Amino acid sequence: MVAAHAALAVAVLAACGLAAAMGGVAYRRRGAAGRAVAHLLALAQTLLIAQAGAGLMLLSGDHRAPDRLHYVYGALALGAVLSPWFYAPPMGPKRLLWFSGACLLAGALAARAYMTGS
Repeated sequence: MVAAHAALAVAVLAACGLAAAMGGVAYRRRGAAGRAVAHLLALAQTLLIAQAGAGLMLLSGDHRAPDRLHYVYGALALGAVLSPWFYAPPMGPKRLLWFSGACLLAGALAARAYMTGS
């Protein structure tokens, strides 16, 4: 299960980085997300939720991270990627910017969690 958690971490980092980059480019070009950008943003959120679930399963099996900051960074990454659902404007290009920025922040926090977990 530890290997799956580590593999998910790499997938989260890649998905968050790609989603943030493509979302930023889409915002600068036309201000609206196409299907690919919307799916990438959703994939990044889904992978982060799966990563948190895998981490909780490891925690329930008495597998602990070497540094307690790992849990803080993981929780903050999950909170960051889910926050636009509460605070982003309901429509328009600013909504895309919120989701892209949240993905960028979540990716940075997930990278830090990855560094404290290994």
